[in-house]
Amino acid sequence: MNREVRRQQLESFGRGPALLSAALRQFPKKMWLHKPSPDRWSIHEIILHLADSEASAYIRCRRCIAEPESPVLKFDPARWAGTLGYFHQSTREALEIIRRLRKATYQLLVTLPESVWEHTVNHPTDGRLSLAGWMEIQERHIPHHIDQMKQNYDAWFKTHPPRKPSSASRRSNPLLPVITMSASSF
Repeated sequence: MNREVRRQQLESFGRGPALLSAALRQFPKKMWLHKPSPDRWSIHEIILHLADSEASAYIRCRRCIAEPESPVLKFDPARWAGTLGYFHQSTREALEIIRRLRKATYQLLVTLPESVWEHTVNHPTDGRLSLAGWMEIQERHIPHHIDQMKQNYDAWFKTHPPRKPSSASRRSNPLLPVITMSASSF
């Protein structure tokens, strides 16, 4: 991979939390707990998953740099979501974890010499994985989950369309008289 492609990936990786925050502003908070089906995560659960995943990524990245050729721990997202009580955890704190850990990882990655990008770890599902390969996976992780959030919103919106006003306001209905008062009426 050439340096320009790596620089673009790093910049995209670094912008992940801002991209997530911008996306979240598009979804009404009242629907963050909506699950399109029992086997799909809500936006709330996705945010908590992203925080756990970011913590795991923080460690995996450093391990690859400091201890190349070592194994990394398996991370079972479904099991974590099912046993850690995501429903009762704060999305605000999770978003702060994502922001801070991603920033710290990004700041480390931009300082690395080219040779370190070829360091590898033994990943439990991906096998031997280089730091460059890990970066490609991580750079797509937040956008992938934003797409899931959009799908959740679309499913929610189909069953919760915006309400139409129950009656037209007096000002918008030309058939209703408009009462005006002058200052002398008081």
